[in-house]
Amino acid sequence: QVQLVESGGGLVQAGGSLRLSCAASGSIFSIAAMGWYRQSPGQQRELVAMSRSLGRTEYADSVKGRFTISRDNSKNTVYLQMNNLKPEDTAVYYCNADRVATQEGVYGSWGQGTQVTVSS
Repeated sequence: QVQLVESGGGLVQAGGSLRLSCAASGSIFSIAAMGWYRQSPGQQRELVAMSRSLGRTEYADSVKGRFTISRDNSKNTVYLQMNNLKPEDTAVYYCNADRVATQEGVYGSWGQGTQVTVSS
């Protein structure tokens, strides 16, 4: 099995920055994609940013130019640098790992979520 542990959420004023981290643990051979989703009350979970194989990244339109996703494959860790935060970025942010190859098989996994609150 694969576990994802997130850190870095918190409360910040509009215009501020936060950096989220997510580390995957387990008997991992490779991870096809790692990224971040978010969900605010009454809303569906939405993709924020994803880091895929061969260095490909994708971002939600609402965060382009403000958020940057990066990945350290040697540590099975993904980061999300969030700059110029806005109140509408307030949500629970969830880490996701897709097609994680382990000794036991191939899995997808979600983190427990970390709260990001941006005050105006």
